[in-house]
Amino acid sequence: MTDFLLELRSEEIPARMQDKAREDLARLFTAELDKAGLKAASLVTYATPRRLTLIARDLPAQTAAVSEELKGPPADAPDAAVEGFLRKAGLTRDALETRDVKGRATLFAVIERPGHSTLQVLADAIANVLANFPWPKSMRWGAGSETTQSIRWVRPLQSIVALFGEQVVPFELTGGNLRTDRNGNMLPVPRVKIKSGAVTVGHRFHHPDAITITSAATYVEQLRDAYVIVDQNERRATIAVGAKLAAQKAGLSLVEDEGLLIENAGLTEWPVPLLGRFDEAFLDVPPEVIQLTARVNQKYFVCTNADGKLANAFICTANIDAADGGERIVAGNQKVLAARLSDARFFYETDLKTKLDDLHPKLEKIVFHEKLGTVADKVDRVAKLARWLVEEGIVKADPDLAERAARLCKADLVTGMVGEFPELQGLMGGYYAAAQGEDPAVAAAIRDHYKPVGQGDDVPTAPVTVAVSLADKLDTLANFFIEDMPPTGSKDPFALRRAALAVISLILRNGLRLRLERVLLAASEDDLERFEKIFYGRTEQNLAAFFADRLKVQQREAGVRHDLIDAVFALGGEDDLVRLLARVHALQAFMASEDGANLLAGYKRAANILKKEGGVPEGAGVNAAPEPAEAALIAALDAAEPKAAAAVEAEDFEGAMAALATLRAPIDAFFADVTVNDADKDKRAARLALLARMRDAVHRVADFGKIEG
Repeated sequence: MTDFLLELRSEEIPARMQDKAREDLARLFTAELDKAGLKAASLVTYATPRRLTLIARDLPAQTAAVSEELKGPPADAPDAAVEGFLRKAGLTRDALETRDVKGRATLFAVIERPGHSTLQVLADAIANVLANFPWPKSMRWGAGSETTQSIRWVRPLQSIVALFGEQVVPFELTGGNLRTDRNGNMLPVPRVKIKSGAVTVGHRFHHPDAITITSAATYVEQLRDAYVIVDQNERRATIAVGAKLAAQKAGLSLVEDEGLLIENAGLTEWPVPLLGRFDEAFLDVPPEVIQLTARVNQKYFVCTNADGKLANAFICTANIDAADGGERIVAGNQKVLAARLSDARFFYETDLKTKLDDLHPKLEKIVFHEKLGTVADKVDRVAKLARWLVEEGIVKADPDLAERAARLCKADLVTGMVGEFPELQGLMGGYYAAAQGEDPAVAAAIRDHYKPVGQGDDVPTAPVTVAVSLADKLDTLANFFIEDMPPTGSKDPFALRRAALAVISLILRNGLRLRLERVLLAASEDDLERFEKIFYGRTEQNLAAFFADRLKVQQREAGVRHDLIDAVFALGGEDDLVRLLARVHALQAFMASEDGANLLAGYKRAANILKKEGGVPEGAGVNAAPEPAEAALIAALDAAEPKAAAAVEAEDFEGAMAALATLRAPIDAFFADVTVNDADKDKRAARLALLARMRDAVHRVADFGKIEG
């Protein structure tokens, strides 16, 4: 068994594309092997800025021979049918076998297909992988760019190493075709030509000379000797450890950043972390601005002091082991970062000169949505809704502070800093509000009103922040649904699904009692047309169903069954999420018990009988002389129904489940001892009515028909 090595060396591959490229290379190559009937014992891929590599372990020298058997027509079939079969099989008449099939002589062809050389299979595989590689962006280059027939790659491809053991897999990459001049004369187009071989090059600066690779077994170490670490995970570890040690040596702590670590590893083949400094005067700028400037523009890590505050230090990752220990590299990077931080400080100081109130007119020029007006219109709606949430007692906060924070919460969208770094929206507004003397609760609400922005993000609990954050998201959801613009399929351009999850998190984290109907009324803003869309359309039902779907997603990780959420939502009128989830939790605990499982079985049996019989006959009454089991069920319902109803009203859902549990034994006995489909039509009608009563009693708690099992 032999190993195969493929290295595709090109100009710099963008760091963000490298991991996906490794996955695609493995997937495409595996598919090519599968087509040929080959399977590698293992397969590994590497990516650096200048090369994409695959190593397949333990491949055979050739594919296995295959014997294929084809069944043909009967031996006495017309000549035309036999000749057609011969053409299909590629055989002559005397090569066919005759066998008995159900008493009739039938022709069979046995085709022996010899194995193919793995070298040829690999050559074909390389060609197909290159032709079908799904780069997000690709290009043609050189003379080959004159024709659409030439190869496309992410950056100009420079060499191909293809070794099966120590033998070169013969392959030539060509592109180009004939074209005509304006007179119709055929002209040759220069072709891109790259022949496979065993030669690559090392590090661009440390070892630019050619290296002849011996085999897959020596590849990684030969390149390491040429100052190239081909394993991306090893480069990441090198940067992580080196950056941490550099920070510790300076008495600082590294601010770890996994995304930045991966990006730096994708930019270097021989990473060397180096620590630099910047002027302490820049620390007057908010630390998030400094970190974002260093990260986004320069790909630098930042550090903190012993007190946890941002230090005037950064760590860059060089792609060279400099003779001077990196002093000149650090000096150059310090100059570049100083210029970037100067720009950031300019934006910050310029923004501080304008009051947030004075930025409102600029929001009037930004369209939020053609049907929902400008950002200024949205701010007005959010401010009214935030005050309403407080005045209705849903959020316990100062209504004036809630409205003030809401009116300022989008102002930073038109500041210079947020224009440069959109990621800082909200955060910068909080800094500007604090600097301009706003109440700390207002500044905090502006800063955090976008939260939570995703799974794992902090959920606000400060009352003013909760009011503004909830109002912002509810306004978006309510108005998009009022205008009948819900998300469709995978498309959600206004992140309504994320907004719904955020609303659920805010409500549950803060125990807020909120009904969708009241929110929609508040969102209609006394607008008759919008009011009619709510009550003559299906806005409330659609929004409730949307929240139900999002609640199922949000609760899935907590182990809550989606069918139980459906069972409670199906009753209608339950859009208080705190109350709904309490009911779901009680229902889940009940369903896990023996009483719950048996009652569910009894309910489903009753529901199926009612469905089969077409419901309860008109005029059905009560049996004058019920059988003992029938009378016991009536008595159990007489006791359980008021208890369950009272418990639900009091939000004692465990008590409601306990009341339902008392029905378990009577319903079991009823089905065991009583014939529902009695010959006496009055008895039959009464017993169907009793089953319907039992079903309705259960429905006071949940629609058991939605529960699986």
